[in-house]
Amino acid sequence: MSTYAIFMIIGLIVVTGGWIAYFVWDYKQRKEEALQPKPQSEKLQKTKSEVSDWAKKMAEFKSPAPKRPADGEGTGS
Repeated sequence: MSTYAIFMIIGLIVVTGGWIAYFVWDYKQRKEEALQPKPQSEKLQKTKSEVSDWAKKMAEFKSPAPKRPADGEGTGS
């Protein structure tokens, strides 16, 4: 076997081992990131609090009573 063939076989084994190590490392990183809570931006937190405040105000809102016609006023009949 020539020196070139030995060099290529060893190189192929090293490169394959590197890719396998990379994929194992990447898999572990993705798995760990999935367990972490996603960070929220300051703008998103502000918007959520504004929507929450608005929803509370709407829940407490009492609509005015509808105006009722006086005794003399009718529906026209």
